[in-house]
Amino acid sequence: MKNGYERLVRPLLFLLDPETAHRLTIQLLRGASHFDLALRTLKVFQPISKSKTLFGLTFPNPIGLAAGLDKNGVANPAWAAIGFGFIEIGTVTAKAQPGNPKPRIFRLPRQQALINRLGFNNDGADAIAERLRRLRRSGRWPAVPVGINIGKSRTTPLEQATDDYLYSFRLLRDFADYIALNISSPNTPGLRELQKPQRLSELLRAIGREPGAATKPVIVKISPDLSSTDLEAVLAVCEENAVAGVIATNTTLDHSSIPLALNEEGGLSGAPLREKSTTLVREIVAKSAIPVIAAGGVFDAESAQEKFQAGAQLVQLYTGFVYRGPRLLREIMEG
Repeated sequence: MKNGYERLVRPLLFLLDPETAHRLTIQLLRGASHFDLALRTLKVFQPISKSKTLFGLTFPNPIGLAAGLDKNGVANPAWAAIGFGFIEIGTVTAKAQPGNPKPRIFRLPRQQALINRLGFNNDGADAIAERLRRLRRSGRWPAVPVGINIGKSRTTPLEQATDDYLYSFRLLRDFADYIALNISSPNTPGLRELQKPQRLSELLRAIGREPGAATKPVIVKISPDLSSTDLEAVLAVCEENAVAGVIATNTTLDHSSIPLALNEEGGLSGAPLREKSTTLVREIVAKSAIPVIAAGGVFDAESAQEKFQAGAQLVQLYTGFVYRGPRLLREIMEG
């Protein structure tokens, strides 16, 4: 049975092109974040509380907002009011950048999927750090963990990627309950090279040497397209560098489930990613003690439970939230 969002709101949003609908939604939530009455109204969606402690942080529930929905961190109070147990903003890059040419988001309603090739469009680390500083001073900082997802700027050569991440890390670490390293987006050329052991080790060692890094959980977001051999190598490097957690997974370049006529270049997310993501979660849990945050194809209580049964400690929503709306959080927790 469809909820109110699916019956009334989604049809209107889906009359707009995907990026316009996304931008409108973020602007409305950004506005709501400044008004107590609006925030109280959003709390009607809040799910039951079931707190969980992981890498030293307390999550009021295990459902998080995945990176990508609020790249610039403009609506944190609203996300918390809706009931997310944690919020991950970004991906933030050292340099402000417009991202790839439009159109760059594509809906596939029949497949319950999205394809995006946004390319880390964001305001840059300096502007986002200042925005978060103002939010903290305002007294509206959310009472849930806030993660900040950082990535490589498109114009930064791969050989200088570590310096690029360090720049963002230094600016943003004081505002983050955890830092997620995005080394797996398919939409920034060469980025997935950072999953190779030598490059990943260099990045993690450099961050580990930063002042205060020992007390800041660092999480690595990986690709669903890794082979078993490559996954083992990534996990070994993460273990050696005391990584706090792994996000499994980013979007996939495997479009075999999508009809050729609907296919577009970019990362595929949503229901077609569900099985692949769950399989990777299960494989990580079998090979490592590193906690896993699962993302990919969470659309209802059953698909969320599938991730937990595979061994995930937390889950994140993106495409499922686009299709199912805020009632999805309560549905998952009640299930």
